[in-house]
Amino acid sequence: MKLSQFKFKLPENRIALMPAPHRDECRMMVLHRQTGKIEHKMFKDFLSYFKEKDIFIFNDTKVIPARLYGNKEKTGARIEVFLRRELNPDLRLWDVLVDPARKIRIGNKLYFGEDESIVAEVIDNTTSRGRTLRFLYDGPHDEFKQQLYALGEAPLPDIIRKKRPVEPEDLDRFQCLFAKNEGAVTAPAAGLHFSREMLKRMEIYGIDRAFITLHCGLSNFDTTDVEDLTKHKMDSEEMYITEENCKLVNDAKDAGHKVVAVGTTVQRAIETARDTQGHIHAFEGWTNKFIFPPYEFGIADAMFSNFQLPESIMLMLTTAFGGYEATMNAYKVAVKEGYQFGPFGDVMLIVD
Repeated sequence: MKLSQFKFKLPENRIALMPAPHRDECRMMVLHRQTGKIEHKMFKDFLSYFKEKDIFIFNDTKVIPARLYGNKEKTGARIEVFLRRELNPDLRLWDVLVDPARKIRIGNKLYFGEDESIVAEVIDNTTSRGRTLRFLYDGPHDEFKQQLYALGEAPLPDIIRKKRPVEPEDLDRFQCLFAKNEGAVTAPAAGLHFSREMLKRMEIYGIDRAFITLHCGLSNFDTTDVEDLTKHKMDSEEMYITEENCKLVNDAKDAGHKVVAVGTTVQRAIETARDTQGHIHAFEGWTNKFIFPPYEFGIADAMFSNFQLPESIMLMLTTAFGGYEATMNAYKVAVKEGYQFGPFGDVMLIVD
């Protein structure tokens, strides 16, 4: 497959700038991947496609307030700092992106907060925009993290930030209700639609659930700059799957129940951890798995996915699961029918 095969025209007004007033009130397109049949539903209708003892797999990563602003020593220049990942809690080392990068060199200090209570020193260049910062903070680690995060804002993607200001409420809007393991810098968007009411209805209905943790990184939004997709390299992302959650999924699979992946990050995690017999195994480490058509999935029978942007790796994975022709046709229909795209947009359910 080539990058150009994932282009399509997406009007700017099709990108959702805000989520639905209530999480579970978005529209839902259902794609039957065996036939290409398309149905137009509301998200609340999804239970009718599943049975008791089917199992949903969620990504319980928690988004951190990763974007903050500091001032460069001496010049006072305003610098945007995007926290990518914590490298060493004891040494207060963070891998970050800085903008404008040309103004930041090794040895520079940055001051954060109105009282400049948090200071960071640049100790390494990692990429053209990337830097390693050492925060000069003597207090307990928990206290440091609390103060650091208080300075940050929700890491909304640029497609949204360019259209509206970031609001304090956005961190909650950009967070799944079941999020608990912090480390993501973007939300596993398909999980955003699950309200407390829907989770309770699933429980009453007899739907089981399992969790993986994959800390979603910025590689989900990186521009793919190679036409030959076999040459694209994703950044590695940290992920965990426990023995307990593996057993829940494997037992359901062995009993003939449907396994449902809630989002592309879940698909990448379970495909990283699966064997050739259709089972997943406990995992603690990193994955840079990049899935695009053709690809044979071994675990999920159905998946939820937000409507993804042109040429994105999430679109590539979605077409690999739904079938390239059927999925791209569904996207044409979605644009025509006014579905909303992006992390705050509507959802697609792909079933057999």
